[in-house]
Amino acid sequence: MTKRNPDYDFKWCPGCGDFAVVRSIELALADWVNTKNRPIEDTVMVAGIGCSGNLVHLQEGPQPFGIHGIHGRTLPIALGIKSGRPDLNVVVVAGDGDFLSIGGEHIAPAAKRNLDVTCIVMDNGVYGLTKGQASPTTEFGMVTPTTPYGKLDDPVNPLLLYLSYGVKYVVSAISTQPRVLARQISEAMDYPGFAMVHVQSPCTTYNDTYEALKGNPAKGIDPGAWDVPESHDPSNLASALDIAQQGGIPIGLLYRAHESIPMHDRLTEARERTKAHQRTVDEMLDTLAI
Repeated sequence: MTKRNPDYDFKWCPGCGDFAVVRSIELALADWVNTKNRPIEDTVMVAGIGCSGNLVHLQEGPQPFGIHGIHGRTLPIALGIKSGRPDLNVVVVAGDGDFLSIGGEHIAPAAKRNLDVTCIVMDNGVYGLTKGQASPTTEFGMVTPTTPYGKLDDPVNPLLLYLSYGVKYVVSAISTQPRVLARQISEAMDYPGFAMVHVQSPCTTYNDTYEALKGNPAKGIDPGAWDVPESHDPSNLASALDIAQQGGIPIGLLYRAHESIPMHDRLTEARERTKAHQRTVDEMLDTLAI
C-alpha cells in the first residue's frame, strides 16, 4: 500500500474495512481532544494480536500512547492502565478472533466491574492475519483452513453476548459509514462506563461480506445490514435484546444504561468506606499477640 498511500506504511489488503475504522478513530480522537481540551497523549490505545493491532500506531499527527499486547488480553491490560490512571481515555481495539475467542473470558468481568473503557471490535468473521481460519463469528458450515469440511459450531452473536454479560453501552456499526462510525465512537468514549462498538469490517481476502451487508438487487441479494428503528428506546434492555436476535446486522445504538457507576468511582467509594475501619500499626500487631 506504500506507493499509493505513503501515510499508511503497513500491510493491509486493498479494500479492507479496517482502513475506514482507522479514519473513524482519528476523527473521534480529534473531536475528543477539541471538546475535552486535553492532549492526545491522555489517550491510550490497547491492541491485541491481529490485523487490528496496527491501529495502535496509525493515527496521523501527534500520537496517543499505544500498547500492542498479547493475543486476547486487551481487557486485562486496559484494566491495569485504568486502575493506575483513571483519568486517561483508554480505547481498546481488537478483532473478533482476538476479542471473542481467547479474549472472551475477560468480557464478563470487565462488564461487571463497569471498566470505563471504549472497546472497538473489528469483526470480519475470520482470523484474517493468519490466513482466514474460522473465528467465533464465522458462519456455520463455512469452509476455512481450519474447517475444511465446514465449520461445525454455530457462530457467536456478539451483540447478544455483550447485552447478556451486562455491558452498559452497546453499539453495532459498519465500516462503510466512517463519519457515522466516528460519531458513534465519540459518543461511546463520552459514556461513563464499559462501552462496546462492534464494527462489521469485511476482509476482502478471506471473507468478503460487503455484498452480503450492502445487498445487490441485480443478484437478488437483500442487504444484511439494517438500521435500528428510530422508535427504539436504547434504555430498554428487553428491546435491545430483541433487536440483537432479529437476524442480520442492526446498525445503531442498541443499549445505553441510564445508571452507570464506572469502576474507578466504585474504588474511590470503597476506599472512603475503609477509612472508618483503618487501624494503627500497633493495633494490628496487638491482634497477633498471644
